Amino acid sequence: MYSLTCGEKRVSLDQPKIMGIINVTPDSFFDGGKYYSHSTPSLERIELDAQAMIGNGATFLDIGGSSSRPGAAFIAAPEEIERILPVVECLAQLPVTISVDTFHAKTAKAVLEAGADVINDISGGRDPQMFEVIADSDCAYVIMHMQGNPQNMQNNPTYSNIVAEVRGYLEKKVQNLEQIGVCRSRLVVDPGFGFGKTFEHNIQLFKTLESFGSIGVPLLVGLSRKSFLGDIVGRDVNERLQASVTAAVLAVKQGANIVRVHDVAQTFDGLMTLRALSD
Repeated sequence: MYSLTCGEKRVSLDQPKIMGIINVTPDSFFDGGKYYSHSTPSLERIELDAQAMIGNGATFLDIGGSSSRPGAAFIAAPEEIERILPVVECLAQLPVTISVDTFHAKTAKAVLEAGADVINDISGGRDPQMFEVIADSDCAYVIMHMQGNPQNMQNNPTYSNIVAEVRGYLEKKVQNLEQIGVCRSRLVVDPGFGFGKTFEHNIQLFKTLESFGSIGVPLLVGLSRKSFLGDIVGRDVNERLQASVTAAVLAVKQGANIVRVHDVAQTFDGLMTLRALSD
């Protein structure tokens, strides 16, 4: 079973782990504006919620300063750093592994210097400097697949073979990183549900999650409250808790090592129940 190297931390993935989401944004699709007030994050509230997530079973906290919902406005690195850096500095001393959701190499470098342990990159390294930043550090790195970018990714996404193309893309990125000295024990892949995929694409990917184990690195899955779950159950984003927990549990059954979620306590209960009732 995998052990993930995150700087000086080692996270055993012998059991599935939960990554709690903290979005320091005014416009994320579910929790946008929760912590965002007058251009600065509410650090006191963030720290309280972070401590609650840790108490409820989160091993990772993923801090995002730029919305990646379909059609979201592009945020440049300086503004993203202004939003995220105080949060990383505030939470770095907590007993948790800190991840930062960014595709900007400048942001990645700044937050790693401030104490972040993981870079979660939805673009898979499109910033020409990102792989260099990762190679020069000892952090863990999550490589996600996305067709297009948040501004256009849902404008008729098209694939010849969604599973083969996404898996091949992630395999190639792992190889590229190994070639510049980043060991596999620092890498995680994410098929990118909802990022440049139709409803049918998401369903096909989910039903073949087990096949991503062939890449040979841990698998992270982010399904929490996403629109394709809303399409399944016919509910809006505020009413997708049950669908999200069910999807997380099923993803773990198919090989996911880390699930990225908004609802930590409920997901933890679902995974504990799965563990107790499974063979």
